[in-house]
Amino acid sequence: MAKFLYFVLKSIAYGLALAFLLMLFVPSFKNLSLPIFSQQDAVEEHRAVSYARAVRRAAPAVVNVYTRSTLVDPRSLRPRTIERQELGSGVIMSSQGYILTNYHVVYGADYIEVALQDGRTLEAVLIGQDELTDLAVLYVQAENLPVIPQDSELEPQVGDVVLAIGNPLNLGQTITQGIISANGNTGLSSRGYIDFMRMDAAINRGNSGGALVNSNGMLVGINAAAFQLENQDIQGIFFAIPYQLAVNVMQKLIKHGRVTRSHLGVSGDAVVNAAGDRLISSGQTLYGLSITAVNANGPAAEAGLQVGDILTQIDGKRFSSVQQALNMIAETAPNTALALTINRSGQQLTVNAIARELRR
Repeated sequence: MAKFLYFVLKSIAYGLALAFLLMLFVPSFKNLSLPIFSQQDAVEEHRAVSYARAVRRAAPAVVNVYTRSTLVDPRSLRPRTIERQELGSGVIMSSQGYILTNYHVVYGADYIEVALQDGRTLEAVLIGQDELTDLAVLYVQAENLPVIPQDSELEPQVGDVVLAIGNPLNLGQTITQGIISANGNTGLSSRGYIDFMRMDAAINRGNSGGALVNSNGMLVGINAAAFQLENQDIQGIFFAIPYQLAVNVMQKLIKHGRVTRSHLGVSGDAVVNAAGDRLISSGQTLYGLSITAVNANGPAAEAGLQVGDILTQIDGKRFSSVQQALNMIAETAPNTALALTINRSGQQLTVNAIARELRR
């Protein structure tokens, strides 16, 4: 027992002596401290999910749009004009002062004013409008305009997180969040909700014409409307005009003041084979467009197309849906010849048709 105590005391003495020598000859040693571990340090704290960076990039380019118009009061026995004020949102698309908004926001307006997030208020000029796609282009003259981030190669996917930026109910700029629930087409033959991008980011009165951006702040669409059916309470279905379609229409409005669309004067059904069996499932592969009607004196009739022909290619290009085929025709410049590849009773033929401008 005595030997054990002697060994312990000697070890302690050596340890104290060594510590004394270290502190004497290595001054920095006495400043060392042992790490203190806790449960909080053991589990790294994850940062909260935030879209603040995307909002900082995109929000300055989203403007409030205010319009005034005068009209005759239909309720008055004597002619009396009243002033109507409307509000919406818009997106600055270029440093030259071009702004995209909705057709229904500025329709019939006598005076248009936009308010920027930096406090500036500017009078806007209507460059052109297109009812079919619910788009309008405004112009303001100003310097140092913030421009919405854009990527012409961007292809939004169903399931992408999106943020809707606008001025709902004139409460000031507001952000709503959702996902893309269905993708829209990008052509000019749009005729309603079916061709627009669908998402569940809330769009209220005043949001129309605002920006729909992804989680990086890139523009993916122009907010348009909420889906409504009479006597039905529907929530969570909102629409935006796809970016590519919006830019296409904007460029035409800036260049020509209007949007031209072409047609061939045919209608048809999607089919899955040369026998004309109809496509009934999204899982099936489209073979072509089976022509069910040909307008008399229309371009298709003049080219010799017949009911029962199956259109498979347009100018050597295949299409993946009937809507895409109509878009390809609609985006063709009027009076342009199109080489149409058709299957007629099992025989492949090519006919040339002159696309004409569609008049509404």
